[in-house]
Amino acid sequence: MKVRDKVVIVTGGASGIGRALCLRFAAEGARAVVVSDINLEGIDRTVADIAGQTKVLGVRTDVADEEDVSRLVHNTLEAHGQIDLFCSNAGIFTPGGEEVSTADWQRIWDINVMSHVYAARAVLPGMLARGEGYLLNTSSAAGLLSQVGSAPYSVTKHAAVGFAEWLSITYGKRGIRVSVLCPQAVRTQMTANTDGGVAGLDGILEPEQLADTVIETLAEERFLCLPHPEVLTYMQRKTDDYDRWLGGMRRLHERFESVYRQRGQDDA
Repeated sequence: MKVRDKVVIVTGGASGIGRALCLRFAAEGARAVVVSDINLEGIDRTVADIAGQTKVLGVRTDVADEEDVSRLVHNTLEAHGQIDLFCSNAGIFTPGGEEVSTADWQRIWDINVMSHVYAARAVLPGMLARGEGYLLNTSSAAGLLSQVGSAPYSVTKHAAVGFAEWLSITYGKRGIRVSVLCPQAVRTQMTANTDGGVAGLDGILEPEQLADTVIETLAEERFLCLPHPEVLTYMQRKTDDYDRWLGGMRRLHERFESVYRQRGQDDA
C-alpha cells in the first residue's frame, strides 16, 4: 500500500509513535488523517501540525471503550466516505508479575488487546464490502519474544500478535492486508527518563525512525514490521532451540534484576 490519497486513522496519535505516524502519513500525501487519542491537547497539537498538508480530523477516543471506537469509525466514514488504513496503535505498560491486581490486568488487556478487536469489528465490514483495506496493529518485540519485568505487557502483546495473525489468515484472501508493528525501545513517554531497560539493549529509536519502517512495510505489505531488525534473529533463535532461549532470557532477567536492586540501594 502507498499512503498517498488514502484515508488513515491513527489511535494514540497525540504523542510518541502515533504522532510520528500521523506526521509521516500527512507528508506522504494521505488524503485524510484522523488523529485519535484520549489526550485532547495532544490531539490539537498533532492536528495543527498537519492541517496545512492534508484533511485532518481529531477525535477523542478511549480505545478500551467499544462504543468510542465505533464512534471513531462512524465519524471518519461520515467525513471521508471510506477508511483505507486503520492504525490501532494506542497501548500502555504495566510492570510486575502475577501479583498485579486484577483491575490492572483487565485495564492493560482492554487497551493492548481488546482495542484491536474493537477496531476490527468496527472497520472490517466496510473494508470487506469494498474488497480492500489495511490494518496496522501495534504490538511490541515483547509480543514475539517476552518482556523481562512485566507479565501483563508480555502477555497482552503476545495476544495482540496472535490476533493480527488470525486476521491475516482469515481475511487475507478477501483483500484485507494486516501488519503488526513490533519495535523494541522507542523514545516515547513510556521510555521517558530511562535507558529503555531490556528493550533498550539494541538502542532506542526515535519515533520518526520507526515511521520510516512503517512506510517501507506498508509498501511491501509485509506482516512483520520490525524497526529493530535484530528482533528477527532473536525470534529465529527462540524457535530453533526454545529451552536454550529460555535459559538466555533467565540470565537476562537476573542481570537486570541485579541492576535494579543496585539502583534501589544507591537511591536509598
